[in-house]
Amino acid sequence: MKTALILFLPMMFLVSPIQADQPEWQQVPKILKRIVAPKFPAHDFDITQSGAVGDGTTDCTAAIAKAIDACAEAGGGRVVVPAGEFLTGAIHLKSNVNLHLAATNSVLKFNTHPDAYLPAVFTRFEGIECWNYSPLIFAVGQKNVAVTGAGTLDGQADDSTWLAWKGRKGGGEKTQTVARKRLDDMNNQNVPVDQRRFGNGDYLRPNFIQFQRCEKVLIEGVKIRRSPMWEIHPLLCTNVTVRGVDIFSHGANNDGCDPESCRDVLIEKCIFDTGDDCIAIKSGRNNDGRRVGIPSVNLIIRDCTMRDGHAGTAIGSEISGSCSNVFVENCEMSSPNLICALRLKSNAMRGGVLQNIFMRNIKVGLVKDSVLQIDFLYEEGAKGEQRPVARNVVMDHVSVAQTPRVLNVRGFPASEISGVRIYNSTFKQIKKPDQIIEADVKLVDCKLESAK
Repeated sequence: MKTALILFLPMMFLVSPIQADQPEWQQVPKILKRIVAPKFPAHDFDITQSGAVGDGTTDCTAAIAKAIDACAEAGGGRVVVPAGEFLTGAIHLKSNVNLHLAATNSVLKFNTHPDAYLPAVFTRFEGIECWNYSPLIFAVGQKNVAVTGAGTLDGQADDSTWLAWKGRKGGGEKTQTVARKRLDDMNNQNVPVDQRRFGNGDYLRPNFIQFQRCEKVLIEGVKIRRSPMWEIHPLLCTNVTVRGVDIFSHGANNDGCDPESCRDVLIEKCIFDTGDDCIAIKSGRNNDGRRVGIPSVNLIIRDCTMRDGHAGTAIGSEISGSCSNVFVENCEMSSPNLICALRLKSNAMRGGVLQNIFMRNIKVGLVKDSVLQIDFLYEEGAKGEQRPVARNVVMDHVSVAQTPRVLNVRGFPASEISGVRIYNSTFKQIKKPDQIIEADVKLVDCKLESAK
């Protein structure tokens, strides 16, 4: 195994003949033309007219479902949540329906009793197909569907409810440990999906919002708080817009937005303050990712703010179906708890080809570990038959005020990490050497300053 520890000087420039002008950015306008947010008829269906009561204690699940049905039957429009606190279980949206939280004090409070998310639905748990609890907000096979407005979606997760199910490594009763391993084994042994049945007693937490196999999806303006785990999870969708969303949700696996096996996705002007990756692009785990075989392609992330989280933008680790054409620009990131700005993670069990990943014009205040992290020794590491690949990963004009190191890149002999370049960037307050293992990485016209 070849290992390189790249030392730094108070001021250093590394130069290569490779040019920073990447023609791949010319794809962005073409992708944006295909991402068109849905429009809805000018018909409003106020949930209080269907019997919902905004006192925070009355169960409004049936009333909200009634309003959604009426809206869909009328050809579409907005299902309006007015001011008040409305307690609900699972909400299942339909085509041409916009769930709209009309005021800043419009709140949907989600029941923490697991029975509120039964019967089980066909979904994915951490990239593996199964039947499990319904996501809190769910749509499958729909067109023109949205969640919008100025109000708040409150999952009410805490250490006594959903978050307790995560448990600690090796945890026992009332945690996901046993069921999660059983599901992973089913995946690796190619057990038919219809036999993968989970629910009460298994402790596999639901996602907050999941749109599955949908077209023309919009999530805009809302605040998301206290999620059981992944917060926004577009799955196998095309033409997705996530705009102006404010996410503050800390807890295990509380990723902000996880586009999985999606095509043509725009995430812009959002605020992420999370307990895991702010944005994590995925495409299925192990056998399921390869069997379904639908990569994540053409994702644009711009004008976002990332605070706490594992990575500002991550690709993986459930990335067995591969990923290409990711464009991240004009974002601000900073937190002592933000591990890195860009993170790619896989291993020899998951594999996947991660290629054409571009990040530019990024302002970073403080990160905890490094600016760029590529980790192919993640979890199972080199123990497997798959070949993880990362190629053509380019960062340009990244300004970092404080980072322990610039690079933490770990491959292994059978993996590929190639064409990784950072151009025209400035890194300050560096305290330790970079780590590069089995990888082709170069810094080009970059300025590095060590901590005094």
